[in-house]
Amino acid sequence: MIRIIAGGKKSKNWILEGQTEYEKRLKKPFDVRFEYLEDAKIAGFAAKWPFKPDEYVILLDERGENISSPALSERLEKAFLTGKQPVFIIGDAFGVSEGIRKQADFVWSFSKLVFPHELMRIMLTEQIYRAQEISKGGKYHHI
Repeated sequence: MIRIIAGGKKSKNWILEGQTEYEKRLKKPFDVRFEYLEDAKIAGFAAKWPFKPDEYVILLDERGENISSPALSERLEKAFLTGKQPVFIIGDAFGVSEGIRKQADFVWSFSKLVFPHELMRIMLTEQIYRAQEISKGGKYHHI
């Protein structure tokens, strides 16, 4: 299972509909569990670095490395094969601290653009679904 720690309030209905559309397509080990933390709480939560050595922490940040969908699929497969649980962090409207950026196993940028954190929930869930389909050789991803 993939954990997604998301800053901000619970999602609006249209965000939940988008997430759910992709979540229902996910199969183990690509299935996801969202953990929502309010803006004021995500910084404190992550600053304590509650992550275990068997977790592969990926921070979503526009200053990170931009990778392809197949590269994401490879990273997730490698994590699963080495017994690590992927954990994604989507910061709140103010992002996360530099300390969190430095401790993450991988800092991933979807784009040099900044997106609303709620929209990132849909985009990330879709990319995880795409990674699953790439991994199993499905027809969803094509060039």
